Amino acid sequence: MAPSGSRSDDCWRVLYWIPVLFISLIVAWSYYAYVVQLCIASIENMGEKIVYLLVYHVLFIMFVWSYWQTIFTKPMNPLKEFHLSHPDKELLEREDRRESQQEILRRIAKDLPIYTRTMSGAIRYCDRCLLLKPDRCHHCSACDMCILKMDHHCPWVNNCVGFANYKFFMLFLAYSLLYCLFVTATDLQYFIQFWTNGLPDTQAKFHIMFLFFAASTFSVSLAFLFAYHCWLVCKNRSTLEAFRAPAFQHGPDKNGFSLGTNKNFRQVFGEEKKCWLMPVFSSLGDGCSFPTCLVNPDPEQPSLPPGRNPSIKSAGESHQFSPKPLRGSQSRLLNNGQSEGSEDRDKRGTSNPGLTIEKET
Repeated sequence: MAPSGSRSDDCWRVLYWIPVLFISLIVAWSYYAYVVQLCIASIENMGEKIVYLLVYHVLFIMFVWSYWQTIFTKPMNPLKEFHLSHPDKELLEREDRRESQQEILRRIAKDLPIYTRTMSGAIRYCDRCLLLKPDRCHHCSACDMCILKMDHHCPWVNNCVGFANYKFFMLFLAYSLLYCLFVTATDLQYFIQFWTNGLPDTQAKFHIMFLFFAASTFSVSLAFLFAYHCWLVCKNRSTLEAFRAPAFQHGPDKNGFSLGTNKNFRQVFGEEKKCWLMPVFSSLGDGCSFPTCLVNPDPEQPSLPPGRNPSIKSAGESHQFSPKPLRGSQSRLLNNGQSEGSEDRDKRGTSNPGLTIEKET
């Protein structure tokens, strides 16, 4: 007999799909209303009908494809090197003293590419997943796992939006906005005819009316959401980082991961321009480590004038991280356009200071 707790969890998992089902039903109805009731039943001009159907189906396919990818792309787990080994787990569980726990974490984290901290200055450790959180990684209570470069948990896709599917989420917003704008624009003249009694008295007129209201309403909300996430991409921030700046050794810094608009965009969409508009994974890096302007200076960032923001200016001098070379595609973000001297400076770093465990979700 299955435990009652297990049945309860299964019920909640089913309920989580209700928003996705709602969106799917709205999209399915919009397809019927636009293709059957508007284009086939109401539009008499054959040329106009063909053009509308062609453009509509291109946007519809890209919209559904990107939505599907956002929903069913599973979040990536942090690399094995960030997980505590079995002996380390036992050792950490046996130790009650904070100083001893501090030594264990220091030993594990000293060779890992971790630069962010908790607000109190401790290493970001997840006591549920038993791992040292990579930079920009957060534990999602809904998914019950640590999500790489977590942006937010979205109920409309029943999934966490993070490193693995953030590009898909951006394309989903873009194509859904274009889809709604196209439907609104092409439905407008028939919507006006509805109010001037220019349409025949059939069921099509009601589908046309509600289609215009739904598409125009969604267009407004999607426009604001898409614009906000475009701003986040340009600043190289997640939604969580926009509300609470990531903390480094010298303190919180909202621009700590910003490398300039061009490189910030390529970090999400990749180097291949032909893949930018396609819902295929092309983001740079492994999701566990990210180049940061505080550790690896970037020529696109303006140099700070003397006496301005001294905490950030002196951060490069006070860093005590050990050298932690960036992986493949991440290094290219920083190396493009830099001289050998700047590359040498980029590789400087320091060892993690002794820090305490602090729970953070």
